[in-house]
Amino acid sequence: MTATRHILLGLMAAALIGTHAAAQEVTLRLHQFLPAQANVPARILDVWADKVEADSNGRIKVDRFPSMQLGGTPPQLIDQAIDGVADVIWTVAGYTPGRFPQLEVFELPFISTNAEATSRAYWELAEARMMDSDFADFKPLGLWVHGPGLIHSSRPITDVADLNGLKLRAPTRTTTTLFTSLGATSVGMPVPAVPEALSKGVIDGAVIPWEVVPALKVQELVSNHTEFGDATLYTTAFIFAMNQTRYDALPDDLKAVIDANSGLEFSAFAGRTMEEYDAPGRALAEEAGNNIIMLNAEQVAAWRAASQSTIDNWIAEADAAGIDGAGLYEAATALIAKNTISN
Repeated sequence: MTATRHILLGLMAAALIGTHAAAQEVTLRLHQFLPAQANVPARILDVWADKVEADSNGRIKVDRFPSMQLGGTPPQLIDQAIDGVADVIWTVAGYTPGRFPQLEVFELPFISTNAEATSRAYWELAEARMMDSDFADFKPLGLWVHGPGLIHSSRPITDVADLNGLKLRAPTRTTTTLFTSLGATSVGMPVPAVPEALSKGVIDGAVIPWEVVPALKVQELVSNHTEFGDATLYTTAFIFAMNQTRYDALPDDLKAVIDANSGLEFSAFAGRTMEEYDAPGRALAEEAGNNIIMLNAEQVAAWRAASQSTIDNWIAEADAAGIDGAGLYEAATALIAKNTISN
């Protein structure tokens, strides 16, 4: 009887040890370029990671590495996801210019209405056209854009002509092309480099949404901010992605956890959250006594007209590359309109 009890106790202990091991069976390394306290890591990526951990009953653990702590530079993040240097990454698609040609349609001037609607359209168009092309080398978990991009500058910018000679940081190939065509000297650089570039006079201004202003303290580095009313001068496309091999190796129930926390609704949440945090960034500029320039409808119309050539040229480039540029632009605008109405 005693021997039987010992055997049973041993089996129970082994089962408990096995359960404990299963509780830590997967650790995912999430790598991105912003400080941990910035809005996207704290209010989007951590929300995703916490939910994945909870929904997996602790079987998935997500280790978070902000500010490029795993090494490399922001433009290398997408390859880190492909090569397995990181398991999950968040990056700006435009940090690797020309690599994702179709999604650039969402970065064209004045195409976006709001971040949630445009993020929904981005995911939907990606599912229809990009998963086996632009995104074939990794598993997209979320695809979204930020709220209205605006100009933060050392001197006031009201008319398009005011850009002449301004050294302006732009985040993507599409926006670099846009601001160059409008007369600025466009400088491409990842957003973490903006504060030092502004403080050293390498650039005179930057185009970013209000949301990222607190993390970069832009309100302390420039004193002018140009808004475009209800219009969106530009936005930036983001990619939240997982190493495909790492995903494929998961058991089906853990794949289901990843899938349930990714996709269309997560993309919409991410875009909406970024735009919601525009308000605190704007408030910091107001508190600093900075000059916030709100363009009227006539002024915005002039900027829109001046930006049309960027759209036309992009469509022509896409056509030359074998992509139906006009069809892609029409599909994107239609999806944005549909989602804007439904939301």
